[in-house]
Amino acid sequence: MKKCILTLTMLLLSLPAMAELRLFACEPEWAALSKELGGEKLTIYTATSGLQDPHYIQARPSLIAKARRADVLVCTGAGLESGWLPLLQRKSGNSAIQVGGKGYFMASDYVKLAEVPVTVDRSQGHIHAAGNPHIQTSPLNILKVAEALAQRLQALDRENSDYYKKRWEDFNQSWQAAIEHWQQQAAPLKNIGIVVQHDNWIYMTQWLGMKTVAILEPKPGVPPGIDDLQNVVNLLKTSPAKMVIRAAYQSSRASDWLAEKTGLPEVVLPFTVGGDKESKDLFSLFDNTIKRLLGANS
Repeated sequence: MKKCILTLTMLLLSLPAMAELRLFACEPEWAALSKELGGEKLTIYTATSGLQDPHYIQARPSLIAKARRADVLVCTGAGLESGWLPLLQRKSGNSAIQVGGKGYFMASDYVKLAEVPVTVDRSQGHIHAAGNPHIQTSPLNILKVAEALAQRLQALDRENSDYYKKRWEDFNQSWQAAIEHWQQQAAPLKNIGIVVQHDNWIYMTQWLGMKTVAILEPKPGVPPGIDDLQNVVNLLKTSPAKMVIRAAYQSSRASDWLAEKTGLPEVVLPFTVGGDKESKDLFSLFDNTIKRLLGANS
């Protein structure tokens, strides 16, 4: 009997430690960041993939079930998930992830948002009242969010506070070195003109010093018609661009048309982790993004 107990004890000790916190990430970039900071102490569920538009997700029963058991909710905020997240929170009945709850974490609360509108009405298209929410396109924003998220994880799981602190310090060092490398690598992109399909690259263009000379959508979230596209062609005669950019999850119809009409190279960027096969984590996401931009600019 003692031998059996000893064997069982040794078996239990050999099993991997259970994660301490269950984390629900709305977007892949925050799941990837949480993994960097939380490692084996987190069980992470991601609500969307790199090939989905995070504006338009259904609060499915499977998502509600995951949210109900979550200790931490990590989303972009700034209205990006306004079409589905409030319903998900309400249906989950989980007090920890409600607005103001100890596990409620919106990444956009920790960065300065660009393009905050003076007024908002339906005639303007899909405008975000808080500002442009696509903060993950700049690694500078990722760093700010990472520091705040690391502090939140330490507060939620004090027993493993030192673990989260060490992982944040390691990530901070590696990420800042990576930022310096990306900025040096991307120096040839400064001041070049680009056309974008949707206005979701503002933080990337600010970081790299690129200039958006045209947006294919006449209004945010409104697909361009042939007249809208022809207006862009006419604009490019006086304000030239080097490439047309779209996110991997977006339809290629409009950017294909413009590329064919103008001869501009079409660049499909991953936008987030999992947007293509090469972008498996945050580091490879920006490696791949810079690589594709430089390729089109050569």
